[in-house]
Formats: sequence, structure tokens, C-alpha cells
Amino acid sequence: MIAIIGGTGLNTFSDGEVVGERHNHYGYTSASIIQSEIDGQQICFLSRHGNPHTIAPHQVNYRANLWALKQLGVSKILAVNAVGGIAPSMTAGTLVLPDQLIDYTYGREHTLYDQTDNKLEHIDFSYPFSSNLRDVLKRAAVGCSLPLLDKAVYGVTQGPRLETAAEINRMDRDGCDIVGMTAMPEAALARELDMDYASLCLVVNPAAGRSDGLIAMDDIRCVIDAGMIKVRALLIAALAELG
Repeated sequence: MIAIIGGTGLNTFSDGEVVGERHNHYGYTSASIIQSEIDGQQICFLSRHGNPHTIAPHQVNYRANLWALKQLGVSKILAVNAVGGIAPSMTAGTLVLPDQLIDYTYGREHTLYDQTDNKLEHIDFSYPFSSNLRDVLKRAAVGCSLPLLDKAVYGVTQGPRLETAAEINRMDRDGCDIVGMTAMPEAALARELDMDYASLCLVVNPAAGRSDGLIAMDDIRCVIDAGMIKVRALLIAALAELG
């Protein structure tokens, strides 16, 4: 089964029924998991920040979310992330399919191997995103004539505050092209649970110091409103590819 994890701007995806319990031994999931059928394909949808949007990135219970999806039979995850653009090519409104990440987060529960239920395993995380799912999204983008940048390093910060200009300069030197707050530990937990995982990012603003003015939330909301129309179209096309 395929799951879509919605980020900022994507709190719902399609009508369906609530499946499973919101609580498991890792705690509560961000929201009820909604199961629906699109063109004969069974999918699960989970809103990462809750519905309504109330959970800060560092407070998301990523372990409960991923564990619940695994228990429902999910084997593939298409995750949606709103990000800032660091590289000049990462302009507001751009769809990006990152192929690498750098984790700057701290204090989050980063593993399911917590000395209680699971034997310690050191996962190979050289390439954090599924090449198969990335290929599906690339083909889907071509099929629906949506421009998609398919190579980028995603820098994951703690949040919920946005970064300083100096922090963005450091991330630029580190090789980051985009910056967001939610790809980790989500991607690593998916790998621990043997689920394919790909991140589809919408650039919603230039990162700190990458424009002439300050970052305006009203401008970000306008980009999200327009961009999520493209994200939904691409996800539907990808689901057809996976069907």
C-alpha cells in the first residue's frame, strides 16, 4: 500500500475513512490516518502537522506516525515538504525532488531501536531517498508537464523558527540547496521499517538572506496555495504510475 504524508499546506488529500488507532506504543500519531481509493489504488493519508495544522516540526511524533503506517501495510511513502530555497535555482514555487540530505536537528527520537522492542540494526543510509519512487515522480512530472528539479541536497533544521542568514550561509557552504524541518527523522525511520520513501518539496520562499527583504508569511501562504495545486496533480499522476 502507498501512503502520502502531507506537510504544510496539504492537510487533506481525498475523502475516505479513518483506519487504525491513533495511539500505539510510540504514542499518538499526528492525526487520524485516512484510507481512500484513487483510480483503484488504495492509499493512506496522514497529515504530519495534524489537521488543523498545530504540531511544530520538532514535536511531530515521527515514530508513532511511521509505525502506524507500517502496521496498516504501507510499503511506499510519498512525503510532501514545504522548504526554503538556498541555491539560486530554487526559486519560490519550484517543485524539487531531493536526492540527498544533511541533518541539523537535535533532541528528536531518531530511531526505533530504543532498547525496548527492537534489536539494534545499523541501516545503510548512504542514499536516503528511494530511487524507484524518485523515478516514478520524475516520469509523472513529465507526463503532466510539470517542471521538477530532480537533484538537490535537503538541509533539515530544528525549527519552528526560520533560520538566520548566517546559518543559511553555513548550509550553503555545506552543500545544501534547500532547507526544511521535517525530512528527518522521517526518512530514516522509513528506512528502518523497510519502507520506500521519497520527498516531494515545494519551495515556498527564498531562505534567509537570499532575497532583498524579510521573509513574509503572507507571501509564503500565496505560494503554498498555488503550489499545492501542482503537488496534488503530480501525486495523482504518480499514483497512476504505481497502480
